[in-house]
Amino acid sequence: MSALDGLTMRVTRPYREEDVAAMMEIWNAVVEAGRAFPQTDPLTAEEASAFFAEQSHTAVATVAGRVAGLYILHPNNVGRCGHVSNASYAVSSEVRGHGVGRLLVEDSLRQAARLGFRGLQFNAVVASNERAIALYEDLGFQRIGRIPDGFRNKDGVYEDTFIYYHETA
Repeated sequence: MSALDGLTMRVTRPYREEDVAAMMEIWNAVVEAGRAFPQTDPLTAEEASAFFAEQSHTAVATVAGRVAGLYILHPNNVGRCGHVSNASYAVSSEVRGHGVGRLLVEDSLRQAARLGFRGLQFNAVVASNERAIALYEDLGFQRIGRIPDGFRNKDGVYEDTFIYYHETA
């Protein structure tokens, strides 16, 4: 029996200000692990409030009424390239492997289309992030490029990153 069996899971909802502390904790855990996000410094409470608010869309997934994961969605670039979105996802270590990430990615694709983005692009999926890669490919994302040694792990080891793309319109 899964740790999530019988728990109420909401697909996603837009975040609320009262979610920011839990979102910051989940986000910072990924940053501090140094294996997936490019950031090296954790967010402060003030930075987290501003960061999550400035996105085109920020959403959370909840399990049993608690924030279990989140994503941010924003343009991948500006001007003539601003019609392609980019997203980042963070899931609490307590619920990884139980479908929360899938719910977040699926919702981000819907929200990207709703906001008028024509596609969703990931610029730097770390090669060792096998769960994310499997999920993205299962959802129809196409790997369109590889950056040799594009990511420096917390321990200083370099590894490849991949670029993924999915049409939304």
